[in-house]
Amino acid sequence: MDPQNLLQIPVMWRDRLQQPAPPAGRGETITTYESLKKSVFHVMEEEVDGNTPARLFNYFMIFLIVLNVAIVVLETVPWLYAQYFWFFTTIDVISFAAFTVEYILRLWVCTTSPLYKNPVTGRIRYATTPFALIDLLAIAPFYLPFIFPIDLRFLRIIRLFRIIRVLKLGRYSEAVRTFGRVINKKKEQLVITLSILLIAILVASTLMYYAEHDAQPVLFASIPHAMWWALVTLATVGYGDMYPVTALGRVIGGIVLIVGVAIFALPTAVLAAGFFEETEKELREEESYRQENVVCPTCGHHFTAGESKSHDTAHTKTEVFEPPENKE
Repeated sequence: MDPQNLLQIPVMWRDRLQQPAPPAGRGETITTYESLKKSVFHVMEEEVDGNTPARLFNYFMIFLIVLNVAIVVLETVPWLYAQYFWFFTTIDVISFAAFTVEYILRLWVCTTSPLYKNPVTGRIRYATTPFALIDLLAIAPFYLPFIFPIDLRFLRIIRLFRIIRVLKLGRYSEAVRTFGRVINKKKEQLVITLSILLIAILVASTLMYYAEHDAQPVLFASIPHAMWWALVTLATVGYGDMYPVTALGRVIGGIVLIVGVAIFALPTAVLAAGFFEETEKELREEESYRQENVVCPTCGHHFTAGESKSHDTAHTKTEVFEPPENKE
């Protein structure tokens, strides 16, 4: 490049332009391979904030997943399946191909992450993660009939497992990931509330069995039979297929109904508190990042607030090239 054209180019960019190109050969091939690998990783595995390719990829995968789940549901309608068989089949094949390519690419680029940097054991560890297992289960129904001889009735059951693709939304939806973090954070409290519910079902079914067995020996034949009544009563559903007829049974039923409202409110309160804490944590982290980091509006570079002055100076600093003197 002509030195005269570099007069107004900042130093930090001019140095890059003046660097000699690397020699062609195997090293350049390796560099291109690693660059491509990192680019794919950037699109498939990194956060979508400020990452347009990753956001578009997520939108496409979400659309494909929702379309597949809708087709699995609509295929159960006989006249729709008969009329649009080839459309459903085409979408199914395209989706299996897309999900297969996605799964292979994720196995390929996972070694870019420091957690799975080993080419062999790293990929094995990644393949056993929950999201990778979901990806594998999403494509398994298509390939199993080609590997093992399967009865047609069992094949229909396997095809229904395509509905598991809906779990893939957890990889692309921040809301679903937030819900997963809340469940993981509050798992002890949720286990306690579930234990309370099971104890309440056991106690209610036992009391109702002894109160109603003599009056209704068929409906309340045993404590396990009475557990169905206890469950629908605690859930305040009350299907009406089983209900007490004795005075003692009605008193127990009223108490169980009131207790059920309180018991089923416990997990709701735990999850609501977890969502509130997670939202507050995200807001604090975002505010902390904004205070500690600055984004250059010119080049998009991220740096700390203490480096902002030197970074601005690097943008504005220019060197003046003196033309060589004419000795003639």
